Amino acid sequence: MKKYLFLLFGVLLFAGSNINAQRYAIIDTKYILSKIPDYVDADKKLQLLSDQWQKEIDDKQAELDKLTKDFEVEQYMLSDELKKKREAEIAAKEKDIRDLQKKRFGYEGDLFKQRQRIVKPIQDKVFTAIQKIAVARGYDFILDKSEGITVIFADPKLDKSDDVLREMGIKLL
Repeated sequence: MKKYLFLLFGVLLFAGSNINAQRYAIIDTKYILSKIPDYVDADKKLQLLSDQWQKEIDDKQAELDKLTKDFEVEQYMLSDELKKKREAEIAAKEKDIRDLQKKRFGYEGDLFKQRQRIVKPIQDKVFTAIQKIAVARGYDFILDKSEGITVIFADPKLDKSDDVLREMGIKLL
């Protein structure tokens, strides 16, 4: 255990001495994207599609719930053959709903494909602008404080989000 702590201390000490030589900046991609009208429109369009597809699933779920409730009430009056038929019908509807959820919202489902088609080109433009700024200003790395990493404190002068927007030709208020 002591060996690991000593090794960790050594790595941190070494990394700390090299950090001073590196140039870095911080951006906020959520802020940047919120200022791009095309992204805001795309996000609204995706939300409408998502809501529409969710309503479709909810409607099918309501049908299934009614079918299940009716079966629970009637099952004592049905023959074994009719019970099995109704149970199979309920199971088929449940499977259809799961398949529809997967098709719409699953990994590489319709929502994912639409997001790739609509949002990815905008994200690529942002990434290109970030790269241009990083190369032009000699940054070794740029951190995104919006997601993925935790930035406890960031000096506002390090935030280059507005520079990215200007690089993309977006006017700020």
